[in-house]
Amino acid sequence: MRRRPTIKDIARRAGVSESAVSFALNGRPGVSAATRERIRRVADQLGWLPSAAARALSGEGSATVGLVLARPARTLGVESFFLQLVSGVQEALGVRGLGLLFQVVEDVGAECAAYRRWWAEHRVDGLLVVDPRGDDPRPALLAELGLPAVIVGAPGAGTVPSGAAISCVRADDAAAMASVVDHLHGLGHRRVAHVAGLAELAHTRRRIASLRAEATRRGLREATSVTTDYSDAQGAEATRRLLSGERPPTAIVFDNDVMAVAGLAVAAERGVSVPHALSIVAWDDSALCRNTHPTLTALTRDTATFGRHAAEELIALLDGGPARWVEDAAPRLMARESTAAAPVSRGRLS
Repeated sequence: MRRRPTIKDIARRAGVSESAVSFALNGRPGVSAATRERIRRVADQLGWLPSAAARALSGEGSATVGLVLARPARTLGVESFFLQLVSGVQEALGVRGLGLLFQVVEDVGAECAAYRRWWAEHRVDGLLVVDPRGDDPRPALLAELGLPAVIVGAPGAGTVPSGAAISCVRADDAAAMASVVDHLHGLGHRRVAHVAGLAELAHTRRRIASLRAEATRRGLREATSVTTDYSDAQGAEATRRLLSGERPPTAIVFDNDVMAVAGLAVAAERGVSVPHALSIVAWDDSALCRNTHPTLTALTRDTATFGRHAAEELIALLDGGPARWVEDAAPRLMARESTAAAPVSRGRLS
């Protein structure tokens, strides 16, 4: 294996002392301009870069940002949203030569513990925070630690301390849900169900509230939401319960593509025709939605670009910019084969 070049190697090649190399590479006085230029030229020729550990010890930062995901690991393997989000994040970080430190933990308590550990070890210069909660302890902790952060999604009211170096990049979940209800209402659906994600997440609460508000505005008395862990198993089980009710829904909105595909499978196993007897909408568009039969109506957005925008906001904070609240493009509804006019009448589905 090729050995990494050291300050000693640069000193030998440039014909100067190791202390002179240190002064030149760290921008300190003590060497002439000509010597400084020669040392930097040799360092470039050898491919020398400062180590992350050395940067941290010198107070120059780690050249790394962190992302902790507090979700059951079993729910992540087939969900495309986070893979696309991280690809966009990495695109922006790569332009600046920044690394991404990623960890999956079981709950928010473990996430906060990871933040404290990374801060104490100088492991990261800033953080990307996902899945904001209604009563979220993380913004206060990050403000206490002095770690710049970007919250991906809208945080709960009052959870971000005033003056903290914390920006937010969000899309309008409420407006997106309103567009779904408008689409289904226009097709004649009056019994609409929502298979939501984790109950404690702020965006889950906004989507549920938006469904209720839009249903009330349109006089829909049978609009309901049930929460899950985003997995295909719980999405399928929720669908079975809904379709087994005395007055089953004529349309179901699922909070991700994985649950929507699971719901489509449950409808098929019960002989419920999609879309003639049941319409299905997925929140996040993906290849899964486009390759089912029928293809799934879905809310679509450029998730990679969303991730890139979040990372760019974090880079701006690291460069000394102000904290900002950024409204990203809202998801837009892509109508496909899984939604159609509501059936004229329906009885019990079993």
